[in-house]
Amino acid sequence: MAGPVKLRTRRPRTPTGGRTAPLPKIAAPPGAAAPDAAAAVEDFLIWLRDERRSSAHTVSAYAHDLSTFFAFLADHLGGRAGLAALASLRAADFRGYLARRRQDGLSNASIARTLSVVRTFFRHLEMTDVLRNPALATVRSPKLAHAVPKPLSVTAAAAAREEIALLSEEPWVAARDAAVITLLYGCGLRISEALSLDRGAAPLGTSLKVTGKGNKERLVPVLPVVRDAVEAYLALCPWGLGPGDPLFVGVRGKRLNPGIVQHAMRKVRAVLGLDETATPHALRHSFATHLLSAGGDLRTIQELLGHASLSTTQRYTEVDTERLLSVYREAHPRAKRR
Repeated sequence: MAGPVKLRTRRPRTPTGGRTAPLPKIAAPPGAAAPDAAAAVEDFLIWLRDERRSSAHTVSAYAHDLSTFFAFLADHLGGRAGLAALASLRAADFRGYLARRRQDGLSNASIARTLSVVRTFFRHLEMTDVLRNPALATVRSPKLAHAVPKPLSVTAAAAAREEIALLSEEPWVAARDAAVITLLYGCGLRISEALSLDRGAAPLGTSLKVTGKGNKERLVPVLPVVRDAVEAYLALCPWGLGPGDPLFVGVRGKRLNPGIVQHAMRKVRAVLGLDETATPHALRHSFATHLLSAGGDLRTIQELLGHASLSTTQRYTEVDTERLLSVYREAHPRAKRR
C-alpha cells in the first residue's frame, strides 16, 4: 500500500455543471487535525456528496462525527493528528474514542453510528491509496437491541390527522399541518422528503415523484385524500408561491422546518394520549404496516418506501406478526392456559 499522497483540490460540481452546496465546516477545535488530515476529510466529504450522492444532512452528520473524532485524538495523542498518526492508531485508541463517547452520554445506537462513520472514512483512505490501518477492523461495534418499527393504529393515525388540523388558530397553518401529516401517512414519505417538495409538484396527480436518500427518485401513488389535503392548504396559503418555491412554508414564507411538524405531533400525542413513539416518522411506519396488513407484498412496499434493501422492509413483517399474536392472545379461547 502506498504511503500518504497529496490530495488534489477539486471544485465540487453537479453532473450538469452547476455549483453544489458548500461542504459543511469541520467544527473541531483549532489544531485538532493536521493539514494533511484535514484535506483528507474534505476529500472524503466531497466523495460522499458527489460520488455516493449523500444528502446534505448526511454529509453534515459525517462532518460532525469526524470533528468529534479528531477533537478526541488531539486530546488523546497530545497534539493534532495527521495522516501518519491515523495510520498508526491502535485498536485501544479506537476503543478509547468509543469509551469517551459513552461518557458523553451516547446510546449504543449512536456509538455504533459514529464508529460506522470512522470506518467509512478509513475505508475511503484505503480506497484512495492514502493509508491503511488494519487495527480498526478488530474493533467491535456495541450490541444493539433489535428494533422493530412502532406504527400507529389505523384509528390513531386518522385521529392524529384530525387533531392536528385543530391545533393552530391560523386556518392556513392548520391546513398545512394536516396536509403534511396526510402526505406522510398516505404516501409513506420521510418528513425530509415531504418538506423538500417544491410548489411545482402541485396540484398532485395520481402519482408523485419523490427524491429520497442518496438522491434516488421513486414514484408513489397519491390517494384522493392526500390530493385534497394539499389543495385545501394551497387554497388558504397567503404566500404567492412560484413553481420553484417550497410547497410547504412557515409563517415567514420560508421552507417549513421539520421541527415545526415534530412539535405539532408532540401536541397531538399529548391530547390523544399516544405513546412517545407517535412521531411524524411513525406515520411512515404506519403506512407500511397497514399496507402489509391489508395484503400488500414486500417488494411493492419496498419500492414505495424507497428502501435499498428488502431486509429493511422485512422489519414490518415482525410488527404485523406481533399484532396478529396479540389479537390471538386476547381473543382465542385457548390462548391463555390456566
